[in-house]
Amino acid sequence: MEGSVQGAGADKGAERAFIGSFTSAGGRGIVVAAVDPHTGALTETGAVDAAPNPSYLALGQAGDGPVLYAVSETLPGAVAAYDLTGPLPRPLGAPVAVRGDEPTHLALSRGHLLTANYGSGSVSVLPLAADGAPQAPSDVLPNEGSGPDPDRQLAPHAHQVLPDPSGRWVLGVDLGTDAVRICALDPATGGLTPHGQTALSPGTGPRHLAFHPAGRHAYVLGELRPTVTVCRWDATAGVLDPVAEVPLFPDGSELPAFPSAPVVSHDGRHLWVAVRGTDTIVVLALDADGERARVVASVPCGGAWPRDLVLDPSGTRLYAANERSGDVSWFDLDAESGLPRPAGSLPVPAPSTVLFG
Repeated sequence: MEGSVQGAGADKGAERAFIGSFTSAGGRGIVVAAVDPHTGALTETGAVDAAPNPSYLALGQAGDGPVLYAVSETLPGAVAAYDLTGPLPRPLGAPVAVRGDEPTHLALSRGHLLTANYGSGSVSVLPLAADGAPQAPSDVLPNEGSGPDPDRQLAPHAHQVLPDPSGRWVLGVDLGTDAVRICALDPATGGLTPHGQTALSPGTGPRHLAFHPAGRHAYVLGELRPTVTVCRWDATAGVLDPVAEVPLFPDGSELPAFPSAPVVSHDGRHLWVAVRGTDTIVVLALDADGERARVVASVPCGGAWPRDLVLDPSGTRLYAANERSGDVSWFDLDAESGLPRPAGSLPVPAPSTVLFG
């Protein structure tokens, strides 16, 4: 299967994958692919380009079925929603402005869509209509602060926003301020209220975090300093407490490196990190409670500049969106060691993210 793609005869009932891409770099918007249920191979079935630069995607549910959401990473920024009941995503109206610049991430929480606006450093909250379509923002929460990097940290740069596993809190990861902000979302008003903030080591440039499946630990990935900060998470108090900082390249021999995406295995035994620059996937082993992480291997990502790394729903394969080489590569995972083994790739211009649904 390595380097090949299944033909048009893929099972009709196969799961689909949605691949976001940068239209400003030659991407075709959202590419849709069928997923072979036995091999995980991707077969493109079409594309839709209703919104520019759909660089990150999220999946929701409305009365009529599943809804796909996409940021439009533009200045000013917007979000788009798509009905998924047909063979290709159908836009649910025109893109909606988020009142922020260059949104890079979005997530659903308590009947609202939230976006992390990298350019303006804010987080926007958009209520959802009955059909799942986003409405004008009910709140836009700004941020303040900076970091020591003169090129990347002169101002806040919200890079990710997501609910915690309990659904009680919203966490915002800010690359510009070296911090993770914890907020409370009021589902009645759509208002977002700051609750607390966790400071990371200066110059870390946190990009994304991922929770352990037990919900008591989170792993914050540094983009400017290639590290994973292991944190305890108290969902009752809404407190994120750093306990260890793990360098992805302890000897410094593989720098410069710009990590992009952390992924935790379903059983909580492994953490995978995509790293741009080195174009690798770093494999970390986690201890039984998820509080200790150690690097065990680093393997090629199958292309260049892996912007996103995603685990398939079965938990047996990883998919890397290799932005600069123009492909999505997939890997079979060894259940014991967590090592990824190359299994195939699909050409996709300027891919930025992969979502299964």
